[in-house]
Amino acid sequence: MPKTRGWCVWLATQPWGAGSDGGCPARVYDCGCGDPISAPMIPSDATLTEAGLTLDQAQGRVLLIACGALAREILDLKAHHGWTHLDLTCLPAKYHLYPDKITEEVRKSVAKHRDAYDEIFVVYADCGTGGLLQAACEEMGVQMVAGPHCYSFFEGNDAFAAKQDAEFTSFYLTDFLVRQFDAFIWKPMGLDRHPDLRDMYFGNYETLVYQAQTNDAALTAKAQECAARLGLAFERRFTGYGDLKTTLAKL
Repeated sequence: MPKTRGWCVWLATQPWGAGSDGGCPARVYDCGCGDPISAPMIPSDATLTEAGLTLDQAQGRVLLIACGALAREILDLKAHHGWTHLDLTCLPAKYHLYPDKITEEVRKSVAKHRDAYDEIFVVYADCGTGGLLQAACEEMGVQMVAGPHCYSFFEGNDAFAAKQDAEFTSFYLTDFLVRQFDAFIWKPMGLDRHPDLRDMYFGNYETLVYQAQTNDAALTAKAQECAARLGLAFERRFTGYGDLKTTLAKL
């Protein structure tokens, strides 16, 4: 990262969510200048789920169009590495409940922002679009993250592919999905109203694998609780940001 005090002041004061809606506390980094700095606050998970993250003004030369479920991770990486050339806008994370919406909404976002940027990069994997998102990106001349879904690229696509047969009975959660377990798993499946359906849905699963992007004891405890609610064994696997980090580093 740049080793200037001015950069630290700029980074710590950017208006990426004031936190009044429950945005996450700022995360602290050491940029190498000797002063710990805080990454900007990020909108709440509820906001990222329903509305995504809007782009107020173009500042960089590359625009990332991402899923709202990845906003925290991308902003963390931008802050930690000083990637000021990358701007970020996010579509609502809830589109993962309706993957048929993803491709068209990505198309709209690319069309909206194309003239303002040298490059646009789509931070979605296939994510249940059945190859339609990849085809659309090729048609529009933009690149996207490789892989079938975020579980794969957080683990590392090669590593995930190598163990997928052995983990056929595993159910995966990321940091975001642990925090939003009720909104994305429990309620959409109707388990809040019909808990007796749990074993019908999850009877063939054996283990809940929590792919931890961060070392957070409270999130680990909540992930364990999620496993218990689903009647599954629990495994915590620290992945960090996996292929997401290496991919963005090349832009």
